[in-house]
Order: sequence, then structure tokens, then C-alpha cells
Amino acid sequence: MSDVKYEMKIEDVVEILSLFEDAGMLVVIDGGWAVDALLGQQTRVHEDLDVAVLHADVPKMRALLSERGFVDVPRDDTWECNFVMGDAKGRLIDFHSCTFDEEKRNVFGVAYEWEAWQGEGVIGGRKVRCIEPKILVDYHSGYEVDANDFHDVKLLCEKFGLAIPKDFDGFA
Repeated sequence: MSDVKYEMKIEDVVEILSLFEDAGMLVVIDGGWAVDALLGQQTRVHEDLDVAVLHADVPKMRALLSERGFVDVPRDDTWECNFVMGDAKGRLIDFHSCTFDEEKRNVFGVAYEWEAWQGEGVIGGRKVRCIEPKILVDYHSGYEVDANDFHDVKLLCEKFGLAIPKDFDGFA
């Protein structure tokens, strides 16, 4: 797969969401596709689809994708709660999993708060759950940001009346 150019197209996102949702699994869109879901339209090309999922669903998700030709794509930050799967068509899915207890407190995995998972957006004409706008902007801070990050944050801040974080002063 090293010679494959990665791109996650809107029809791929809809297909993958349908696959998981038809199997009864909760999927929360994160990353660049979450930005586009909140904006209600695709604003740029996406290399991958970032998803936040319940850790208990990970084995079933892996099995469903393996049946469709997806394999693990090792990364430096790979661990049981953060991993990437890709296929020969150039589609990448970046998984971020965690476990919430009965009081919706995160007790394992990627440090999401339940409130972060309460955003709603639209992808390909269908309503999706995604990371809440203010929290999504916060998630775009605290690391070395790039032009895609600035693009996403600028559009979110404009639509939702949020301040652009200081991390992006060099792009303004």
C-alpha cells in the first residue's frame, strides 16, 4: 500500500458510516471531516476519516473492515485505542477509542469527554454525530499546526463565533 495516494471521499465516508451504524455501533466524526460535517459541506480534500468510537466496538469494527480488505497501517502513535486501517483503494480510517462509565465519565482510552461527542452535522446529506464545535477548535491546538488546521479552525470560528486560538497567529 506504500504507493497508494490516500484520499477519503464523501461517498467513502457515507459507506463506512453506514457499515458501522447498520451494525449498531456509535461513530462520532472527528478531525477534518467533523469540521466539514459541522459546516454542512466538504471544504477540502481529506486524507483520512477520523472517528471516535467506543472501545468495546473496536473488535467488531476491525472484523467488518478486514472483510472488506482493510489492514492495519502502523504509525508512531499506534496503540490499542489509537490506530489506523487502510485499504488498496487509498482509504484511511484513523480510530480513537475510549470507554465511558454509567455516569459518562471516560475511564479508559483516548481522553474524550462525553460532551465532546454531542455535536451534530451533515455529511453527504445525512445527519451525523461529530465533535462539538468549540471542543473541535480546542483539539486543533497544542501541537505544530499546519495550513489544513488553520483552514479548518478559521471556518469553524467564523461559523460559530469562536476566537481563533493563539496557535494560529502565524497564519492570520
